[in-house]
Amino acid sequence: MALIQSIPEAPYMLSELIGGKARLHGKTIGKLADVIVSEHGKLPEVTHLLIDRPFGYKSLMIPWEKVELLSEKGTAVLAIDAPEPFEGEPHEGQVRLRDHLLDKKVLDCDEDEVEVVYDIKLTPLNGKLYVTAVDCSRTGFLRRIGLSWLSNLIRGAAAKLNDEKAIPWTYVQPLPADMSSFKGNVKLNVLKGKLPDMHPVDLADILEELEPDQRLAIFSELETEHASDTLEEIEPRVQRELVSALTVERVAELINDMTPGQAADILAVLPSDDMDSILEKIDAADATKIRALIEKHEEHIVNFSTAHYIRFPPDATVADVTRDYRDVARNADVVMYIYVLDDKGTLHGVVDIKELLQAEPTDKLEDIMVTNIVSLDENATVADASKLFARYSFRAIPIIGEGEVMKGAIPYRDIMQLEHRFV
Repeated sequence: MALIQSIPEAPYMLSELIGGKARLHGKTIGKLADVIVSEHGKLPEVTHLLIDRPFGYKSLMIPWEKVELLSEKGTAVLAIDAPEPFEGEPHEGQVRLRDHLLDKKVLDCDEDEVEVVYDIKLTPLNGKLYVTAVDCSRTGFLRRIGLSWLSNLIRGAAAKLNDEKAIPWTYVQPLPADMSSFKGNVKLNVLKGKLPDMHPVDLADILEELEPDQRLAIFSELETEHASDTLEEIEPRVQRELVSALTVERVAELINDMTPGQAADILAVLPSDDMDSILEKIDAADATKIRALIEKHEEHIVNFSTAHYIRFPPDATVADVTRDYRDVARNADVVMYIYVLDDKGTLHGVVDIKELLQAEPTDKLEDIMVTNIVSLDENATVADASKLFARYSFRAIPIIGEGEVMKGAIPYRDIMQLEHRFV
């Protein structure tokens, strides 16, 4: 039978776990001495609890999946039949949070001392436990020296004074595989000046690479404004997964920090029931604007496209195009790209006007065209087009139908006009 763990959803602080009781069959058999983690993923994952036992008994290495309950104060209820099979000590390559990290200096990548690790934050997600931050704050120091009551008393005031100095684990360089070579300092992969705030674009790139539970752990560390800006930069598939994992109330907080256009981009990727639940939690006037944008976002992009673009066959030379360019561009809506089509209207490539002017007159378009084409399907929506323009910064994007036949082009300015009219 699978073990059903009873693990609180709130984060743990390592200093409050250490020294907690380990209980088996209703009896205390030892105390929690350390927490062992593995660094195979983006966030260190807890693999074992190290339990010290009195009266000369050997220590226990309890796998995390054998922990039935871990209270916020460190009481661990073990789901094992007997302690003897779990007797042992951590091996040299295992990271012990208390022994290896607590009270160590934090260095930036210039080897300058930044802070001292007074505590470590551990966040439970989907039955696993991850290290999500190192705490260098004064409240962390008070917990470290056993004054948790005073730490809790001033924590609210400290936050208002910007005293909290929790450093997300994403800033921490991987620890050495051979912990015997560990020099006793925690080194960061960013400069001190970058600690308070990683740019949303960079953070979005990191989140997109993580497993869902690790992504949620990091995202949960962000302040509302930072989280909102970061969410806008994440690709739609990951947006959907991340937003679905958050509470409706939290998503509404993030949406309230966005413009209606930005909010529509986020909510458009969600099922309609989820979208409705979120919109009910925000200002009615903003919700109306967002709904109007989403409805427009769902319209097919081909309805807004133009057939007035410049097209030439693959065997046309640069000299041919430059000779005729003035005449064909006179009535065109898209003039910065030459679309290379065969007699069936199939799109073979695209040539930027700049590349055309730099090419030799005798070059053929098929020799200088870009064949790795970023395009939109004829069934794509306005929202799809908006995201492609945001990602690639093109001035126009071709729209392709069945058989790679070009159905039209959508200029960037037309998408912008659509968005601004509804925002």
